[in-house]
Amino acid sequence: MPTVAMLHTSFVFVNVEPLIKDLFQELLPDVKLVDFVDSDVLATVQREGEVSPASVRRICRLAEAAEAARADVIFSACSSLGPAIDVARRMVDVPIVKIDDAMARVAVEGGGRVGVLATVPSTLGPTTDLIRAAAKEAGQEVEVVPRVCEGAFAVLMSGDRERHDAMVGEGASALARDVDRIVLAQASMARLAPRLAEETGVPVLASPRLGIEDVARVLATRVGVPA
Repeated sequence: MPTVAMLHTSFVFVNVEPLIKDLFQELLPDVKLVDFVDSDVLATVQREGEVSPASVRRICRLAEAAEAARADVIFSACSSLGPAIDVARRMVDVPIVKIDDAMARVAVEGGGRVGVLATVPSTLGPTTDLIRAAAKEAGQEVEVVPRVCEGAFAVLMSGDRERHDAMVGEGASALARDVDRIVLAQASMARLAPRLAEETGVPVLASPRLGIEDVARVLATRVGVPA
């Protein structure tokens, strides 16, 4: 059975939000999913306001542990630590798929103004950089408009999903007035995408399904699992 190692930087997708694991069960039911967690590294990045060399080393150690466990593909579930994943990719031989790589490629199609909505401020920089890089690669002219729903992630982690959803809805409604489409910078917001699209009247993109479809394509190439 092929193995996918999922790297976590908090317990949000372990204890709070089952969306990603549900999608793996739907899209790749015959794959073994193994969690590798450093539950403090995201909090450290938020506290320090940057992805420090020490945080990069912590992510690299997670990736090396996943490789040692003979994972066929590594899946990074955290957008804030994207720069650390870029380093980890150079340190392991196992392919690493970022959860938001595919979403960024879709977001820049057609150019225009792309809103980035986050609930963790540290996610804005990496996601903005990822979208700009995707636009450059695709030859698209894109303006990125970042916004943060301050405090919403902490509310979600406390278990108050209803309040979190209301905060994200307010942020999306305000952002929609200035952009052609909205990117949800964190997978923890993904289940709200259909509702937000209906409420705002603009396309709303979320990363998990696109990211796991990316994993399926890599597995198909690597071990012959049908994509």
